[in-house]
Amino acid sequence: MTGQIKSSFGLILLITTLLGLAACGETPVPKPRGYFRIDLPSKEYRVFGEDTEESLNLPLKFEYPKYGVISADQEPGWFNIDFPGYKASLHLTYRDVKGDLVELIEQTYTMNVKNHITKADAINEQVIIDPGKRIYGIFYDLKGNTASAVQFYVTDSVNHYLRASLYFESEPNSDSLSPVIDFFREDMVHLIETLEWTRK
Repeated sequence: MTGQIKSSFGLILLITTLLGLAACGETPVPKPRGYFRIDLPSKEYRVFGEDTEESLNLPLKFEYPKYGVISADQEPGWFNIDFPGYKASLHLTYRDVKGDLVELIEQTYTMNVKNHITKADAINEQVIIDPGKRIYGIFYDLKGNTASAVQFYVTDSVNHYLRASLYFESEPNSDSLSPVIDFFREDMVHLIETLEWTRK
């Protein structure tokens, strides 16, 4: 009887040990913090500058997203394309060039790029040249947790100057905002590609 108890005990001990070893797999590791999925609409555009009231009396025409809303700022030539569903805004400023093109470009660089250098991991510049439409400028991609990740300025180098900066109503976080930044970057490129000066 004692032998049976010993062999039963040995069998139980063996089974317990095997189960314990089988349960010891990989050490559990906490999952990285995730971000909410953002549903983005399909790309559809409307024309700014055809409707007199909406044109804000500015001498330009371009296509902007249907999911955006034009709003005028208090300062003449300042206006926004707001994206309420994404807490984002594209801030635009139009200026007539009056022999002050160098100052306007320097001001844009100081306001929109130089002020972000300390936060930016990198700044990529893409030159914009379209002689047929008289459009020249620079498109800026600021990498990292900057207040504005995408900016540009364009000019005909004689009479017109337009600058734009994309902002979000949230703390900068390039990881979580990356898909939305890429989405609106495409809209900014489309705006430039469809831009026309409506007077010389």
